[in-house]
Amino acid sequence: MIPKLYRRIETLVLRLWREVAKFGAVGGVAFIIDSAIFLWLISGPMDDSQLKAKVVAGVVATLFSWMANRYWTFRHKRSTGKTRELVMFLLMNAIGLGIQTGCVGIAKYVLGMDSVSEVFIAGNVIGLVLATVFRFFAYKYWVFTTDRSGLAELPTEQDPAADAAEVTSR
Repeated sequence: MIPKLYRRIETLVLRLWREVAKFGAVGGVAFIIDSAIFLWLISGPMDDSQLKAKVVAGVVATLFSWMANRYWTFRHKRSTGKTRELVMFLLMNAIGLGIQTGCVGIAKYVLGMDSVSEVFIAGNVIGLVLATVFRFFAYKYWVFTTDRSGLAELPTEQDPAADAAEVTSR
């Protein structure tokens, strides 16, 4: 009984670690896409409209993130309802943005922090970390799930060797 329980716990930890690593890689690439497009737009075609440029860059990065998470990070959990997943994904990203914005608001209006570096750290460091943790669990349990109740069952079709073989074959 104990060896079986140990194996089950080990499998769960390995599966969670793989998802966290993939999620982090997708997030890192999305951050680079967002930053690169934003910088390109504000220094060229949209130099007079930084807010619109940020929206365009954010939309492109968000769509990349949805595709990468759907077809790579959580590929074993995706459902056939792409529209539902996309709507839930956008909703969870909006909540994540609210978390980041809330951190900026607390820093600025509650704690009285006004410098650019303090506000940046509040929104793009502390807020990003909190929003990223929220997004990971939101994607795992509400977005990329075949169970409509939001409480996904643990995937059984994927084993740790499958990802290792996938990575080494590239």
